[in-house]
Order: sequence, then structure tokens, then C-alpha cells
Amino acid sequence: MNTVLAIDQSTSATKALLFNTQGELLDSTSLPHEQIYPQPGWVEHDPEEIYQNTIHAVRDLVGQNASLKNDLHFLSITNQRETIVVFDKATGKPLHNAIVWQCRRGEPICSQLIAEGHTEKVQRLTGLKIDTYFPASKLKWLLDNHPEIKERLLDGTALAGTIDTYLVYRLTGGQVFATDHTNASRTLLYDIGQLRWDEGLCELFDIPVGALPRVIESRARFGETNLEGVLDQNIPICGVMGDSQAALFAQRCYWPGSAKVTFGTGSSVLLNIGDQMKLSENGIVTTIGWVLNEQPTYSFEGITNFTGATIAWMCDQLQLIESPRETEGLATAVEDNGGVYLVPAFVGLSAPYWRPDTKAAILGLTPHSTKSHVVRAALESIAYRITDVLGLMAEGAGTTLQHVHADGGATSNQFLMQFVADMTQLTVRASSLPELSALGAVLSGTLGMQVYKSLAELEKLPVDFTDYQPSMSAEQAQKLYAGWQSAVNQVLSRQAQDQK
Repeated sequence: MNTVLAIDQSTSATKALLFNTQGELLDSTSLPHEQIYPQPGWVEHDPEEIYQNTIHAVRDLVGQNASLKNDLHFLSITNQRETIVVFDKATGKPLHNAIVWQCRRGEPICSQLIAEGHTEKVQRLTGLKIDTYFPASKLKWLLDNHPEIKERLLDGTALAGTIDTYLVYRLTGGQVFATDHTNASRTLLYDIGQLRWDEGLCELFDIPVGALPRVIESRARFGETNLEGVLDQNIPICGVMGDSQAALFAQRCYWPGSAKVTFGTGSSVLLNIGDQMKLSENGIVTTIGWVLNEQPTYSFEGITNFTGATIAWMCDQLQLIESPRETEGLATAVEDNGGVYLVPAFVGLSAPYWRPDTKAAILGLTPHSTKSHVVRAALESIAYRITDVLGLMAEGAGTTLQHVHADGGATSNQFLMQFVADMTQLTVRASSLPELSALGAVLSGTLGMQVYKSLAELEKLPVDFTDYQPSMSAEQAQKLYAGWQSAVNQVLSRQAQDQK
């Protein structure tokens, strides 16, 4: 049995993928799901739609590869992190729409906790900032505003978890209620030093600790499933990881000092800092990269919550473009950005600014500005946000980076990859396979299923990538970056004035 089935449940779609045990992608299919915006700043998904799309995507994929149907070794799952679901214990059916990581409805709760002086304690235990990006405040909001759901969590007839937990529960018919360390570490409720849910944090956010899932290693077996009868027999679920850590794992960033950036709806920069937990003092959070043989590997993470989503905004909302594929041609149609900067604070600015109240802006427009300048500014903003966090992460870790691994759909945009290399003055090693989150979950599963015995064996598997070397002078890169910093400062200053 040499074929592995994977589910990649992302912010915008659910993919079903087939890999062989060498890590080669054989085939895939994808189904988008609705983005629900009940009011400005709020984002939801329908968990039932996500689950049904999961089944349908697998059914379609298996139908396209009928000869492999009985050759499936196991199922791995990677997921959008920080999105929270509350569901019925008996049926697994959701009791409310999933509240998505982008959603800002928890801001007042976070502001109150910060004002009460809880920042240091929460960061010391979780490695994270008090921010509504993470699920705890959004779950508290849900329980505060829907007391009937809170009562059900208290009496044990309802459960709460991230998307991986929800999918595992549904796929196993309610037999397994579990998550892995990578997802648990993103909740603001998990002690990443002691590797356990913290009762004090749960009390702080008024969340019943008994409603949270068991936490096990990513490579563990999470039960079995036949995917609602799509398969003729059950296969193990093995290899469950949050998407960003899964990409770090797939990039073979197994040793301290190795870093990667995943370009998705948002982007996550992760730097392996080894087996000792460290806290950053410059706006970078600490998270669990993975736990293997009860030994955690920690990472610094810089989060940018609107990267690919900025391109989608230009396409769907402004209708400047019909497809993201147009952006590279438009960006290269002009010599430079013409002094135009786009600050993509559509749902606030995350690391290293942590300003959830900030609004997006386009600055530097003149009569000379064209659509190409705006599109180029949008692409450049992605690179500036990556640059914001990479230097701070390396400084906090006490390491000098030589290159950074890159993955995600945007790696096909050569202009963007080159501009990231120029702005960071690092070699960008762009994976030829965009589906690295799914691959990372699969590789974790191969350890659990004993296909491979060690990280050293995984390192020997083939890797295909393209290197982008810096071609811009450091002086010119610094000049452009100074323009970006000026634009951000203008936005932050204007926001401060508006609040007076």
C-alpha cells in the first residue's frame, strides 16, 4: 500500500490529494466554500459545508483514480489553524458557524484582558500575544452571546475544537475527540512548556476545559475512517498538523536556524528555534513546530493575516483584475511602484505591530498612478510584511539566515519571489510543489505508520525547488523598505488621531 490520501482544509477551500510514500503528488481536487461576513470585521465558515466538501472532494478524487482505491495506506489531515467550531457530541453537527482566524469580533475581550494586565502571563504560558487572531476570545464571545451553547459545553453534550478536531470527530463517527500539539498551541489556552491545557487560561476566558480535545502527537493514529462509505474499508488517520507547521515539516526545516514562509490567504513565517522554549520581546510569537517522541520542537512565528487575500480583494471587491495570474504581468509592466504603497490592514496589522484596530490604505497616489502601480504595490506589500518579521525573528533567535524556504500558491509568481529575495537580501528557495502543508502532514504520518523511522530518513526524500537570489542592491532595498515603514507609520498615526 504505497498511496496516501490527504485532506488540506484551508481558509478558502478543501482539497483532497494523493501522494506516494516518496512524497510525490499524484493527483488532487478542490472544492471552495463560502466566506460568510455577518458584519464588517467578522468572518465565518459553515462547518457542515466544509465537512460535506471534504467527503465530496475525496469521492471525486477516488473516482478519478479508481485503480488506487484499494491501495490507500492512511489518511493525513492539515487544516487552517485558529478557526474554532462548537459541535454536538452525539451527532458531530455544528451548533454555530465556525469563527474564522481572520475574525475580529473578540477585540473588546482582548482589549479588556490587556488592560487588566494579563499580557505577560498569557505570553509566558502560550508563547502568544493576547489577540483575537487566536480562538480563545472568539470562543468566549460565542459563549457570552449564546448561553445555550455554553450550557451544553458545561453539561458535556457539546464539544469545541479547531477544524482538525471537528473533521476527525466527524470522520470517525464520534469515536475520536483529539487534536495535535500544533493546533492546540494556537488557541491561547495551551501551556506550550508543560504540553497541556492550562486551567487558569481556560478560567480567564471562561471556557470549560472539559470541552477541549485530548492532545496527541501529529504522527499518532487518530482513529479510522471509510469517509462515509467512499472507501470499501477503514483506513487509519495518521499525520494531523496545522497547515503552517506542516509546511515547515515538509520543507525539512528540522534543525534550529531553518526558516520558511507559506504564502496563502495569510502568510506564516516560521523559524525553528530548537527544543528550548524562548520568548521574543519584539512582537514575534512562539509556537510548537511539532512534538516527536514526547520532545517538542519550538518555532518563532511571524503572522501576516492578509497576503493572498489582498490579491483576492483586488479581484473580487475592486475588480481590478479577473484572476491572480494577471498580477505578475501588471507588476512588471511598470518600472517601479511609482511611489504607491498598499498597507493591507484589512483586518488590522498582526506581527510585529499587533494593531487590530488599523484599517487598510493605499498611499502615494498621483495622477501618474495606474492600475499596474496599485497591483504592484499589493504584491510588494506581501514582501514588505515578510521582511517585517524575518529580521526580528532571526535577531530574537540569535541566528543569521542565509536562505528562506517558500511554499504556497504564490510561489508561481516570479516577480513576488524575486522581490522577497531582494527585500530580505536572502536566497528564497521556492518549492516546486505548492501543496507543502498536505505533504507535511503526510510525512508526519509516514513516521507514525513506520514507513520511515526518523527525520534523517525523511531528509533523504527528493526535493524540487527554484532559488531566487537577491539582485537588488542593499541600499535600494533599504530605500524601498523605508518607504514602506513611512506608509505604515502614516496609517498608524492617522488611526491614533481618529481615536482621539
